[in-house]
Amino acid sequence: MTEVTKRILVTGGTGLVGRAIEKVVADGEGQPDEEWIFVSSRDADLTSSSETKALFERHKPTHVIHLAAMVGGLFKNIRSNLDFWRTNIHINDNVLHSAHESGVQKVVSCLSTCIFPDKTTYPIDETMIHNGPPHSSNFGYSYAKRMIDVQNRGYSEQHGRRFTAVIPTNIFGPHDNFNIEDGHVLPGLIHKVYLAKQSGSALTVWGTGKPRRQFIYSLDLARLFIWVLREYDEVEPIILSVGEEDEVSIREAAEAIAEAMEFTGELVFDTTKSDGQFKKTASNAKLRRYLPEFQFTPFRKAVKETCAWFNANYANARK
Repeated sequence: MTEVTKRILVTGGTGLVGRAIEKVVADGEGQPDEEWIFVSSRDADLTSSSETKALFERHKPTHVIHLAAMVGGLFKNIRSNLDFWRTNIHINDNVLHSAHESGVQKVVSCLSTCIFPDKTTYPIDETMIHNGPPHSSNFGYSYAKRMIDVQNRGYSEQHGRRFTAVIPTNIFGPHDNFNIEDGHVLPGLIHKVYLAKQSGSALTVWGTGKPRRQFIYSLDLARLFIWVLREYDEVEPIILSVGEEDEVSIREAAEAIAEAMEFTGELVFDTTKSDGQFKKTASNAKLRRYLPEFQFTPFRKAVKETCAWFNANYANARK
């Protein structure tokens, strides 16, 4: 019998990415010497330093995947920038410091492409994070996430810790937040298409439909997270994304969802609603240097699987 030598604590373990990692591990990606522990806000309030410390003392992890965060879509960010800043700063500082104090060997935290400067050249890459202010619509969340990179460098230089971070592009998949008001664009559209189909009405898409995004399927991201935990040894973050050629417009995303849900009604664009950032095109060249053969799930296939999950789990998924 193989001895367990890695105890991997996943914060935010019941969210979109946590559930995806749990599924990928259960489906055969886990290793015999690994024990995976998925925790949520029910297990500890990570804005509390004492509760975070108690969580680490209880589970004694050797490795951490840090996913826990206050998250939301464009309009929730616009309304609550200060809340996003304060909540996430507390969570990140408590998790990283508890990991340091308890001797955790490696932490992989999750950042976001919104941390990059609003005014920049494209494609963005890992060297450009701190080159200017992020977009004003979500500055609270963006700056809080940037500070993880600053802390990782500090723990590395001062204490020799192997703390790093990944920067995924727009994530979607089963167990997403499908709330129309506060969720991200793709799950929000899936819910809207479902309702439009039920009522026989048109699908109203907020904004012009012109902004472009790179979407990464949560199960693909889960496999990459596990690789980063085991193999990637840089302190500098790494972008986890499909290629630039796989970027799609919001209109194209809405059309893919309509096709997957067999919705044949009209698409209407409400141009009184904000578009947010027009594009955030990210380079995955660094990832490709490490994993040139990695196969991403084709966008329309991933959308179809996500829509099928939403339809099958509507009673819980719509909340």
